[in-house]
Order: sequence, then structure tokens, then C-alpha cells
Amino acid sequence: MHTNNFSLAEIPTPCYVVDKKKVEKNLRIIHSVKQQTGCKILLALKGFAMFSLFPLINRYLDGATASSLDEARLAREEFGGEVHVYVPAYTPETFHEIVDYADHIVFNSFSQWAAYKPQIRNAAKSISCGIRINPQYSEVGVAIYNPCGRYSRLGVTIDQFNPDELDGIDGLHFHALCEQNSDALEHTLQAVEEKFGSFIPSVQWINFGGGHHISRPDYDVQRLCTLIDRFQQKYGVAVYLEPGEAIALNTGVLVSRVLDIIHNEVDIAMLDTSAAAHMPDVLEMPYRPRIRGAGQPGEFDHTYKLGGLTCLAGDVIGDYSFEQPLTIGEKLIFEDMAHYTMVKNNTFNGVRLPSIAIFDSKTGRFEVVRTFGYEDYRNRLS
Repeated sequence: MHTNNFSLAEIPTPCYVVDKKKVEKNLRIIHSVKQQTGCKILLALKGFAMFSLFPLINRYLDGATASSLDEARLAREEFGGEVHVYVPAYTPETFHEIVDYADHIVFNSFSQWAAYKPQIRNAAKSISCGIRINPQYSEVGVAIYNPCGRYSRLGVTIDQFNPDELDGIDGLHFHALCEQNSDALEHTLQAVEEKFGSFIPSVQWINFGGGHHISRPDYDVQRLCTLIDRFQQKYGVAVYLEPGEAIALNTGVLVSRVLDIIHNEVDIAMLDTSAAAHMPDVLEMPYRPRIRGAGQPGEFDHTYKLGGLTCLAGDVIGDYSFEQPLTIGEKLIFEDMAHYTMVKNNTFNGVRLPSIAIFDSKTGRFEVVRTFGYEDYRNRLS
């Protein structure tokens, strides 16, 4: 008999568990945009790079986009399809390796383009090059994630844009969204066209970047398709999107275990996971992750402050209430923990990384695909 859930008893903790069926559901929604508009969609590895699922993902997407040499190599060796690379500043010693892996390379400035143009022209293969532009418009509310905020180092502003240096440039790239709906894209496109519209007909493609929450239940997919269609028809360019989070949104959890319960004015549950090491956005953004079956402080009878495993004083996940008292050994399920977790976690304090597992709610099959040990910590050091 198939099940829509997994058995907590079989899960080692801490462990990221990603549901393959839910990933495919997101991919089908995203693929519908490709089907309706003819645009190309790439997996942004900075948000989700679980390569054991690449054979599934590359059936629906056109390739992957990388933000570093190692991501580019992963894209080429494990994903296939088109490999796009954008790095805010390329390193001279390793740029030739990026050339080997990439099909598209986007430059953050005209000075970077001038520095690496000879290598592009002497490459053994044809590489499509682009310039990242900054429309100086964004509706992103969290400053650390706003790529178009004041003094941003990401992209060329219109006052620094030099059309005389566009020879050899095939495309333009902008990124101004973060976890947003298509209305934010519509407003951003207005700013892009206002500032850079006269240059768009001279290129072959434009990349709308990431941050499109396409798989979110309230996302207006039809509005996105209308925007892409209009843009492609008006300017005669191919449109790329590069969501990362949308592929993995609401597809995975982090399972943790209560190690101890202490009291210091309030009840504190010590877990075998860590906000600082295993879910950094909890502290960086910050945000309060959802826990299955838990409520806001005071909503249920038993409220606890949930503490992480490291010695960082601020390694606290938040305050949660439960219908029943927590017990040592009990397992908790943190929701929506597939994106920006595995790609950002760390081994601070020598705390081991969570295991990684795949659960297929279509078949009921559960498999731990990776565990981590001492060597993973030691090999990061010298």
C-alpha cells in the first residue's frame, strides 16, 4: 500500500527529506510556462543543487545556471543541457575552466567583459555572452536579498551602460526578484524597458533572472506567460528564466530530534539540528520556519524555545507551542527545507551535516542517499 507520508521511525536525524513526487509536481507547473511561451527555463543551482534528482529535473528544464566554477562543473557533469554562468567577478586563474564548462557567460561589468573577451573569442567553442543590467527597481523587502538596492554591486546601471562596448554581446540579464509573484516582474519589466528598452532589439536573448515563485499556489502563472509572450513578440528576443527555489518549494523537510529539555525562565528544547549550521536563512533573513503540528507561542498549552546544537548563543530557531509536552527523543518536522539549506549549510563547531534522503510519496519508497562524517568536516580544513 502506498502512503503519502513517511515513517519517522526510519529516519536518521537530522535529515533533509525531499519528496520526489512533489518536486515533479512543481516541475510540471514550471514546464507549462515553457510549453505556453516557448521560453527557456534553467535550474538555478544556488537555490537547489540536489544532483541525485537531476535526472528527473532535466526532463523538464533546459539546463542549469551557475554562480561559480564548481557549480558550473556540477551543471556540466551532472545536469547536462545548457550551462549558463554568472559570477559578479571572475578569477583570472580559473576563467579558462569556466569557458570549458559554459555555453552562456554573463559579465557583471563592461570592464570584466573587456578583460575576458579575448579568451571568449579564442575559445574552441562558441559561447554566448551577456551583460547583467541593474534596472534600479526592486520590490524585495529584505535588504540582504535585494540585488537592486542602493549601492548594489550587481549589474550595470543605465548611467554606466556603454552601448559602444556591446560588440560580441548576445544578451542582457537582470535579477530583481526574491520569492515574488508575477506582478513584481511586471513592474520590474517596466523599469527595464524604460531604461534599457532601446538596446534590447540589438540582442538575441534576455534573462529575467530568478526569484519567480512559479510553483507557489497563489502564483499567477498566466500573467507570467502573458509578460513573456509580449516581451518576445515586441523585441524579437528569446526569454530565459532561472528559478531555483520554485523547483524545490514545499517539497522537503528537515527532521530533527529532541536531545534535552531544560528550563531558564522558559522551557527550552535542545535539538540535534542547528539554525546556524543547517538552516542559515533562519538567522540570516531572518524567518521562523514552520513545524508540523506546532503553533505560535501560547497557541497550544506547552510552549518551548527551540535551541540549536552549536555553542553560538543565538543559535535559536524560535518559540513554538505544542498540544502535548515535548519528550526527549521525540522527532520534529521542519517544513519547506529543501531550498537554500543543503546549498548553504556548514560545519560550524564540527557539527555534522544532516543526512539527505529521497521519499517518493507516489510509491512510498524512502532512501537515504547521503550521510556525512568526520572526513567531510576535516577535508574542509587543513
